[in-house]
Amino acid sequence: MGFDERASRAGRFKQALVARDDVAVIAEIKRRSPSRGDLNAGLDPAEMAEAYRDGGAACLSVLTNREMFGGSGGDLAAASLASGLPILRKDFITTDDDVYESHDMGADALLLIVADLAGAQLAELHELALSLGMDVLTEVKSEAELEAALEAGADVIGVNQRHKPKSAAFTMDYQRAERLAPLLPEHVVKVAESGIAVAGGTTMAAVRGAGYDAALIGEALVTSGNPAERLQNLLI
Repeated sequence: MGFDERASRAGRFKQALVARDDVAVIAEIKRRSPSRGDLNAGLDPAEMAEAYRDGGAACLSVLTNREMFGGSGGDLAAASLASGLPILRKDFITTDDDVYESHDMGADALLLIVADLAGAQLAELHELALSLGMDVLTEVKSEAELEAALEAGADVIGVNQRHKPKSAAFTMDYQRAERLAPLLPEHVVKVAESGIAVAGGTTMAAVRGAGYDAALIGEALVTSGNPAERLQNLLI
């Protein structure tokens, strides 16, 4: 990707999340998860991306971790080409090489998980990603992690309601996003993650009521027989 193309893509992800009056949806493409097993093992990332676009998604999230989620960089490229939407690379990113790899994949944004990064790593990887023209979704699960994210300069922050994303145990706190919402500064783009719109989970009404700009939704969409229609209904 050349400099001009990189510059033209800078900020696309963040801007898409705040371009609507209502909550934006980051629609996720994943085949399986450690806790749920196969969700949609045979999905075609291009077809799913088109369905999400047609259903009103603002952005896409693509799992690229093969071992845990059955994803790949090829999935990200296919989804981007098919949909034209800004793409978040969702993976366990902990090194400079991971950031450069995300850029080379064509990601518009990448995920940094505060719990996975020690010391100055968070700020350093955040700065590197921005310098390459990518946005960063910084993920937190507690007030202490939120403070660390803000100190690192994070301006797009996701509150993850799952206790341990890498664990086979399905442990959720469906009220976490609502509890932490008042602590998120006004200048931050606020994203609710995990357990949104699933049976017994956090409703879109709760996400709206808590003042979030966006919701990242995966399982409720990939397990739907008609993801475009399901997404349209969530956006009503």
